[in-house]
Amino acid sequence: MTKKLFTFIILSFAFSISALAQQDIAIGNGKKYTIGDIKVTGTTSFNEQTVISFTRLKKGDELYIPGERLSNVIKKLWDLDLFSDINFYITNVNGNVADLELEIKEVPQLAEIRIKGVKKKRKKEELIEENKLKPGLKVTENVITTTKNYIENKYKKDGYFNTKVAINTIPVKDTAKANQVNMVVNVDKGDRVKIKDIEFIGNEKLSDGKLRKALKNTKEKRFYRFWKRSKFNREDYAEDKEKLVNKYKEKGYRDARLLSDTLIKIDKKNIALKLEIAEGDKYYIGDIDFVGNSVYTDDYLHRVLGIKKGDTYNGVLLNERIEDPQDPNAFNVSSIYKNNGYLFSMFNLVETNVYNDTIDFELRITEGKEAYFDEIRIVGNNRTKDHVIYRQLLTKPGQKYNQQDVVSTVRELGALGFFDAEQLSPEFVDPDPQTGTLSLEYNVVESGASQIELQGGYGGGGFIGTLGLSFNNFSIEGLFDKDAYKPVPMGDGQRLSLRAQASTYYQTYSLSFMEPWLGGKKPVQFSTSFSYTRQFLYDYRRRKANKDKSFDILGISVGLAKRLTTPDPYLTVSHTVGFQRYDLNNYNTGLFTYGNGFSNNFSYTFGITRDNRGVNQIFPTVGSLFSLTAKLTPPYSLWNGTDYNSLANKREFQLENEDGKLIDRNGNRVLPQNAVGDQSKIDQEKYKWLEFYKVKFNGDWYTTLANFGQSKNLVLRTNAEFGYLGAYNNDRGIPPFERFYLGGDGLGSYSLDGRETIRLRGYPNNSLTPLDRTSLSQASNDDGATIYNKFSLELRFPITLKPSASIYALTFIEGGATYDDFKDYNPFQLNRSAGAGLRIFMPAFGLLGIDFGYGFDPIPGESGGAHGWETHFIIGQQF
Repeated sequence: MTKKLFTFIILSFAFSISALAQQDIAIGNGKKYTIGDIKVTGTTSFNEQTVISFTRLKKGDELYIPGERLSNVIKKLWDLDLFSDINFYITNVNGNVADLELEIKEVPQLAEIRIKGVKKKRKKEELIEENKLKPGLKVTENVITTTKNYIENKYKKDGYFNTKVAINTIPVKDTAKANQVNMVVNVDKGDRVKIKDIEFIGNEKLSDGKLRKALKNTKEKRFYRFWKRSKFNREDYAEDKEKLVNKYKEKGYRDARLLSDTLIKIDKKNIALKLEIAEGDKYYIGDIDFVGNSVYTDDYLHRVLGIKKGDTYNGVLLNERIEDPQDPNAFNVSSIYKNNGYLFSMFNLVETNVYNDTIDFELRITEGKEAYFDEIRIVGNNRTKDHVIYRQLLTKPGQKYNQQDVVSTVRELGALGFFDAEQLSPEFVDPDPQTGTLSLEYNVVESGASQIELQGGYGGGGFIGTLGLSFNNFSIEGLFDKDAYKPVPMGDGQRLSLRAQASTYYQTYSLSFMEPWLGGKKPVQFSTSFSYTRQFLYDYRRRKANKDKSFDILGISVGLAKRLTTPDPYLTVSHTVGFQRYDLNNYNTGLFTYGNGFSNNFSYTFGITRDNRGVNQIFPTVGSLFSLTAKLTPPYSLWNGTDYNSLANKREFQLENEDGKLIDRNGNRVLPQNAVGDQSKIDQEKYKWLEFYKVKFNGDWYTTLANFGQSKNLVLRTNAEFGYLGAYNNDRGIPPFERFYLGGDGLGSYSLDGRETIRLRGYPNNSLTPLDRTSLSQASNDDGATIYNKFSLELRFPITLKPSASIYALTFIEGGATYDDFKDYNPFQLNRSAGAGLRIFMPAFGLLGIDFGYGFDPIPGESGGAHGWETHFIIGQQF
């Protein structure tokens, strides 16, 4: 039995009960007839006998036509809301016997719905869902009117006061879909009205300017307004009215209230707002007493509250110092209880006395029982294994409740990069104040953890092609389990990266592996990497590589890193040991004089990192990231006994011809006392084993400047970087490796000779090298620098932060410079630039982006004014 027929029968039964008790009365000149045949006609999907049965009219009944009984039958049929037209006809009269025809037209059902005038698919789906416009719905006039009014009012609340909605229904011609219609909803929302003027009435203590500033998202139309919109939004306006009253309470005006607010329509595009305010008197804080506290003393609670007798009354601050639901990291009375196990503690602030302009308070505290975790559960991880998540949790079964541990755990899970940071949510399950127990459930949504890097582009002076695979949630244990290949073993939180990159002047291949929990018991990170590179000598000005001049680099490194718990849980200390072998083949440059030699680089790197950037690592809104690293080689000069200043005086390091005879720099034979040093041999001896130290600092600060709701935060990223490459022994000097290269987008960055590629937008890649002091011309791009600094400010605004793709726009200003000696160092003499860009992070491809940067200064060594515009493509990197 269909739901529709079942409903019809139930209503028919109810109607029959009432009909039995009903007496027929003639209406007007109604005449009594005896019913003969009854016939049902029209468009209906109901069985004819079912309809007749519902009317309770049957052959042989007597009734008046027109009469009360027949009128009630028609009314009951209309009340079903199933028909659009109902008529009774007398088709034949024989004496006092009348044959009746009931003509009904059934309300059509909805087949399909189309919404026009709304661009976003999500918005269309919301309108359909909110109006319950599902296939099979009876399309009555009431449905059409209600839908039209709902959509118009919805847009009017958002400031589209001129919204017009037209709804058309089109019959479906398909015979298999009899009595069905398609609904077309045309939405013309027009332009959102703007606020031309905001008028305040009754304010004497606070100026109009201060009150307008308190309305954070309700602003007057001004030509200079950029970040704050002047378009009217009813929800924002309601929130801003509360903020307006709170502004008074912050200044001591406890009784301030909004007497009225009026919206005045000026024209189709503009409105005015008029707000009448009653300010009241200014109050001050009197005595604050605590009642019910046994865990903490009154003296300590007073210190936490931080508000003393005689202070100007500030209702907003007072509530925040007691409990601030918007900031779980805040230090207040509630947090000290909840961070000490008292989840069920409650706080009630009561005014106990008001005299003159002073208010006495009593904070009544219900401490409750200490709460302990019963179960800790993870929900939603269909790829990441449980142990990978559980080892990050700071909350354990049987442990005393600590609010900060819950907040920090959410941050830790977000930092893994395996889950959508915006959807991480802890939920309390079965909290019981009587027993002091609760369970905690972390809901996670898996996001893509593997990335493919496939790029081709032009950077660093030539074409660059890259193919890379990065598995950020890899499982090496699954390599031996054929069922784990989906398509590769995943879920153990390890990282495996394979990368190949080639251009016109180099080829590099690398493999790296990282295990974040070595041994599985403590957060000790183990990492190792292997790389091989062949580089050809490249002329940046002629944009041509010389394949006869090259050097090969073979590198391997092993590292350990450990998260600290004291003095700060955000600190990580790392140790890395690395070895590189450099083999040169006819590779002579300004730095590499021993073109057919070799060098070995054995180094130890110590690093300290502090990272508290919050949950979302793709788009941080708070916190900071600092790193300080020192890369050191053994000080071979201390024990090898070599005097590098006098190498030119030794026979094996002096210039000679092919016959082994001593010669001068012009090729003429000379006596031993006139011999000169062979610089290539000397440098080969100096750099057989590299000796240096390198210190780097990098600091990022993230500050939310404005919050527009729904994770729409305007964020300022402040960055400062510094690097220094030095030598233990000045006679031995700084090696031609491990240098800094500034400028460009980093698209051509590669790990060759330990070089550090520093990105500075608005200039070509590797173009900002120091001047050669002997010739006052720009040094070779391949020479690099031994000192650099860089500073940048970047404004970021998110477009979307969905798991499938995070997109944000940015503007930036930055400056940086390189130096060869501290004598030339000047942190205020920078190559400056500014511009704008876009970033797209997709789990499968990593970070993609484009920047347009304008360099305000010429490239060192070149004459002229500003360098001008540069376009930079960002792939797999982040500024």
